[in-house]
Amino acid sequence: MTYKTYSVEEHQLPLDKVDPDALYVMDKLRSHGHIAYLVGGSVRDLLLNQKPKDFDISTSATPEEIRRLFRQCILIGRRFLLAHIRFGKKILEVSTFRSGDNETEALIVRDNKWGTPEEDVLRRDFTINGLFYDSSTQEVIDYVEGYPDLQKRLLRTVGQPFLRFKQDPVRMLRLLKFQARFGFSIDPAVHTALLDCRQEIIKSSSARVQEELLRMLESGSSEPFFRLLTEHGFFDLMMPAFGEWMQSSLREEILSYLKEVDVASHDPKVLFPSRSVLLACIVFPIFEKRIRSRYVDRGYVPHLGEIAVEAHEQIDELFLPFLPLSRKLKGILISILSSQYRLTPLEKKKGRKLRAPLDPDFREAVHFLKIRASLEPSLQLICQEWDEVMQSSEEKKPRRKLG
Repeated sequence: MTYKTYSVEEHQLPLDKVDPDALYVMDKLRSHGHIAYLVGGSVRDLLLNQKPKDFDISTSATPEEIRRLFRQCILIGRRFLLAHIRFGKKILEVSTFRSGDNETEALIVRDNKWGTPEEDVLRRDFTINGLFYDSSTQEVIDYVEGYPDLQKRLLRTVGQPFLRFKQDPVRMLRLLKFQARFGFSIDPAVHTALLDCRQEIIKSSSARVQEELLRMLESGSSEPFFRLLTEHGFFDLMMPAFGEWMQSSLREEILSYLKEVDVASHDPKVLFPSRSVLLACIVFPIFEKRIRSRYVDRGYVPHLGEIAVEAHEQIDELFLPFLPLSRKLKGILISILSSQYRLTPLEKKKGRKLRAPLDPDFREAVHFLKIRASLEPSLQLICQEWDEVMQSSEEKKPRRKLG
């Protein structure tokens, strides 16, 4: 298979932009006779002059050979065996070059057949993610015309798009993720395949689909991503009840919450929300409408226990049966939703003294209140008061004795 290389003078990717620990790992692999390249998203992001979140490495060394070379290395995964090398809190992911049959529509359930760099790149999803970077020569190696696609800001699958989406339907979500994140256009043939294959998404692992959604909530591009998922009918398949709300007049309110957290993700001075708070952003507008229609509009003020039960039922309606939340995540989300009616009661009482409850998730609820207050200026004063209460309660906590 032919390929093209691009020199540092052409691609303008200086070596000092690459993580030094990644350089160390590649150097050590090469010193023991193995091929080792930087691969995937890190190469793509560096070429786009963006800071990569991770620096992944592909190599000819098998997972067992990698583990023997690096003391702080563990092997993970069954469907896709990987080596994780730890440097303090940082983890570098190292994968062995794969090979396999790219011409079958069967779902990929196991992918641990070793191969060459050429075979490995043909297993990847999109051409912009199929570039290798050789740190020893500072060359970008391109087997799939990914480099010109980057320059054209074009999203194309590696290989036949219908087959690629049926082999791994999560690739369709990733396609829309990259469109949302980079603003790239989608190749017409790929877009046709996306529309024709979207029903395949419910054949995917629900855990993988949920992880993609959660990562996009954290990405800083969640608002355009959720808009694209709605426009292409994916919520109707994955979360039908939520899909109905996203086709209603409530859609823009939900998206306004996501837009707010997207802005916050780019501000290093702002504490970024946890996943439970991010999920509250898409559930609370729907939940608020539920509480008002079932209780307030009928002249009844529910107590917090009733609200918690409603939150439990609301979450199940939105996420079941395909994307059930973990017990822990669901529990925190219920606490955040129901606590909003402690923070901003439906029935106002004069002279009410604010006290922080013992609920360990209450701080998350206050964090979500801050997001609400950024969208509703009338909540800013009460938000500030609760923030002071939380700070005061932290100061009053007894300090643990040492020894």
